[in-house]
Amino acid sequence: MEYKTIKYDVTDGVATITLDRGTVMNALNSQMRAEIAHAAQAAGGDARVLVITGDGRAFCSGQDLSDGGSASNMDLERTLRDEYGPMVRAIYDCPVPTICAVNGAAAGAGANLALAADVVIACESAYFMQAFSRIGLIPDAGGTYWMTRTMGMAKAMGAALFADKISARQADEWGLIWEAVPDAEFEAVWKARAKQLATGPTEAYKHIKTSIRESFNNTIEEQLNLEGKLQGVCGKTRDFQEGVVAFLEKRHAKFEGR
Repeated sequence: MEYKTIKYDVTDGVATITLDRGTVMNALNSQMRAEIAHAAQAAGGDARVLVITGDGRAFCSGQDLSDGGSASNMDLERTLRDEYGPMVRAIYDCPVPTICAVNGAAAGAGANLALAADVVIACESAYFMQAFSRIGLIPDAGGTYWMTRTMGMAKAMGAALFADKISARQADEWGLIWEAVPDAEFEAVWKARAKQLATGPTEAYKHIKTSIRESFNNTIEEQLNLEGKLQGVCGKTRDFQEGVVAFLEKRHAKFEGR
């Protein structure tokens, strides 16, 4: 697929999707949603970690309200079902770890695109905003799902009702994201994190994602059983053997991944 609204690169096991509509703060149009979904699916086979970031001063300002004519005539249910849903699921279902490197404003669906990743790293000047109620809508693109599970009911409700900006530092303190880092260190930090995951035990990472996500649905007994099952799978991998040997030899493990 030829990408026109994003850049897609794979280097040293790291697939990077860069939102590339900087002139409109990387607002999401129909083509961009399709391209993100396609690239995220490709990354699952091309790389050992996926990073999503933005070009320019914003990460993503949300829905491009000029896309497809008048915003008031948009079929929002169809758009969410046929375009946003596949994009979010492609990121969420990616079998390798996913990082969202939020380089600036993440508003509306742009905030929730970021939250679909396994790990969110933001520069301190970035912010998150559930801007939907300002135009008479509810948070979508998974926002009501991600927020409640990360920062709890009270913060999620306030963020949705008031549509206030949540600074990267606040998002870090509230548990919405993994970390906020100084702007000058931002690129070096997310690249180092991506490199760490790209050289890590890929099979274990896949099962870590599964076990943590399933914990919201399971009883303690079900979760203990799941942990046992998945740990049994991990224990039969070459990565586990290498990890143990490296530990005993007091050296860094060299994981093969898939």
